[in-house]
Amino acid sequence: MKIHPTAIVHKGAKIHNTVEIGPYVVVGENVEIGKGCKVYSHAVIGSPSQDLKYRGERTWVRIGEDTTIREFVTINGATGEGKETVIGNNCFLMAYVHIAHNCCLGDGVVMANCGTLAGHVEVEDKAIVGGLSAIHQFCRIGTLTLIGGCSKVVQDIPPYMIADGHPAKAQAVNMVGLKRNNAEDRVILGLKQAFKIIYRSGLNLSHALQKIEQEISPSAQVTRLVEFIKSSDRGIC
Repeated sequence: MKIHPTAIVHKGAKIHNTVEIGPYVVVGENVEIGKGCKVYSHAVIGSPSQDLKYRGERTWVRIGEDTTIREFVTINGATGEGKETVIGNNCFLMAYVHIAHNCCLGDGVVMANCGTLAGHVEVEDKAIVGGLSAIHQFCRIGTLTLIGGCSKVVQDIPPYMIADGHPAKAQAVNMVGLKRNNAEDRVILGLKQAFKIIYRSGLNLSHALQKIEQEISPSAQVTRLVEFIKSSDRGIC
């Protein structure tokens, strides 16, 4: 283990022997750092929740393996005794990203510079949040979603979609993301058909979902899309 002499590391912290701690880093008492994560300069992890309901209760930030946290990223602790803010494995958080209290990120999430999550946002596996985008509290971002830069997200973004705008609207199926993740052609075709039914058919949402279930060849991805929409509290974009 390499610890720079100007760093302040609490004796109660648990640090893996492969970790390197640079100049002027401060590591608090209840911190545990394993191998594989990279935290760049001026990032702040585990600072108190910016939530008017927060009363100083003991909460946590939990970050998975092989996640990269670039300069000036801020990740707040949760609100609620024993609650967590969670970042998955293999995530990439670019400079100035902010993740607020009680957020939950899956694996392989990418957030570009200045992307901002308000409290209680859920971002599923392999979603990409464009730079300078802001996500409203309690929104959900589906797996393999791509959100364009400078977007304002105020409702849930269904899985496998490209969303963009102010407010963000679903524009198309994320075909590039699906192909990069080895989705079969029949799966992509089914998702494109589902997109047209949801956003282009003129049917209300419940009838659109019924039509998808009745007419589109079943796949795990189409089923996931339908289940996500059915479980949406805020409604979809």
